[in-house]
Amino acid sequence: MPAPLNAENIRRAPKVLLHDHLDGGLRPETVLELADEFGYRGLPASDPEGLGAWFREAADSGSLVQYLETFAHTVGVMQQPEAIHRVARECALDLAADGVVYAEVRFAPELSTAQGLPIEEVVEAMVDGFAVGGREATEAGSPIRVGALLCAMRQADRWDEVAGLVVRFRDAGVVGFDLAGPEIGFPPDRIPSAIGVLDGARAHRTIHAGEAAGIDSIRAALDGAHAERLGHGIRIADEVGADGTLGPVAQRVLDEQVVLEVAPSSNVQTGAYPSLAEHPVDRLHRLGFAVTLNTDNRLMSGVSVTSEVAAVAGTFGWSWDDVRTVTERALAAAFIGEGDRQRLLDQLVRPGYAALQG
Repeated sequence: MPAPLNAENIRRAPKVLLHDHLDGGLRPETVLELADEFGYRGLPASDPEGLGAWFREAADSGSLVQYLETFAHTVGVMQQPEAIHRVARECALDLAADGVVYAEVRFAPELSTAQGLPIEEVVEAMVDGFAVGGREATEAGSPIRVGALLCAMRQADRWDEVAGLVVRFRDAGVVGFDLAGPEIGFPPDRIPSAIGVLDGARAHRTIHAGEAAGIDSIRAALDGAHAERLGHGIRIADEVGADGTLGPVAQRVLDEQVVLEVAPSSNVQTGAYPSLAEHPVDRLHRLGFAVTLNTDNRLMSGVSVTSEVAAVAGTFGWSWDDVRTVTERALAAAFIGEGDRQRLLDQLVRPGYAALQG
């Protein structure tokens, strides 16, 4: 008999996470302690419970712009190597405790240079923190590997620098490149030289597109930035008719199985959809799009991978087959070598689901 598809068993299931922001997943206690240690002033609450609640309420505005403003506080306490290392280590430990066996966690290193920290040191602290946390979790019986994605901010002009860091650190824990920040007004091919650096080095990239902006943003991410995966990508549903007919970009995304890094709770918070029940995640999944389930920002959305999977499964009647499918699809799209991918599949993912499915 299959195990009941509930939160407890979903937590036990081996999961793969492709879209999670380091500066969106801090523990509230850590924000408070780092603020105290490094003299950051202006936090809106002085206790962990109150601070966690403030982040969730402030993010739950229905506006992507207001949602992004909450990051001023998390980035504000991530201006020193020790702070970045701690946040990355705790990220790996927290994801492992939630049953995640492989994760790609992203951060824009330029955001931690406001007080003069060299951008290379930001990357070094991040990847070492992931490695230390991953080792600790694995030794404690919760195996996890965390790869770093480096974001360039769309509205800033450090794309070339970040692309160069992706190439420089790709044998040291960095697995790919991302563009983050406001979609509207900042197209993903605005600085072609950075895309050229990535192309020349055959570096992986995932691009935020189809979150706040629509089909044109998705087309530009594919054609202009040569995206392998789409961060969010849910506005592809704009080209899906009520009868299932597809527009040209949607047909292309389906035919090429471009992976959609879908984060339903975040999409509802930022106003892309009014409720989970009205979110197109299930519809796209049923039509055969390469849907994966992700957290986006665990602190702001008050979610875990387990809670996100449980919410989608409960709302749309998903089975263990659906959960396993999105997990294996995410692993297939991970920016890792084939040998590592196969080991994760054979040693962790397939045995884990076989045990749950009876």
